[in-house]
Amino acid sequence: MPHQPLSRSYACRYGAPTIAAVDPAIFTRRYFTHCLQCTFCHDACCVYGVDYDWRARTQLATHADALERFTGIPRARWFTGDGTPDETMPGGGSDRTAVEDGACVFLNRESRGCRLHAYALGAGVDYHDLKSIVDCLFPLTWDEEALGPAEEVLDSSLICLDTGPTLYRGVREELRYYFGDALVAELDRMESAIAAGRFPG
Repeated sequence: MPHQPLSRSYACRYGAPTIAAVDPAIFTRRYFTHCLQCTFCHDACCVYGVDYDWRARTQLATHADALERFTGIPRARWFTGDGTPDETMPGGGSDRTAVEDGACVFLNRESRGCRLHAYALGAGVDYHDLKSIVDCLFPLTWDEEALGPAEEVLDSSLICLDTGPTLYRGVREELRYYFGDALVAELDRMESAIAAGRFPG
């Protein structure tokens, strides 16, 4: 099914990206969703690092000293150094988190999960302030102004596909955080139409 246009464009709370169309596959494809309850993937989705938007990197700089102490990893090792301007990214571009020993530098090797997320929770900081929008929306992403499945869904390399809630349901509250109640309400209507066998529109 082709991308479906929305009734209007929805801008991210940071100004970018903007969503104006949706791939209906987000309402039918499924994934495990509850990452830290997973017993089979071994954090496979963290092996490549992540595009880290410049808005989040600016916020990260204010916590750099504390984060170095928390992780034991000096800030010089956090990113690859290859910045990429991109007007669809919050802050106008992104860097790539470094990969060390086969996974993102921020992956907690001693237990599970993301050290950035763990630091934010421990410090009483909203994790959205320190984590990239790409990370928080995964396994959804955007291309230009179209919301859809991430590449790992499209090429079926995401280990936990085809079990659990839909992609949309798994990331619904993150979409609400970034794009607001109105987008979620419209997506809910589209989800209901697809479930009822009606072509969205």
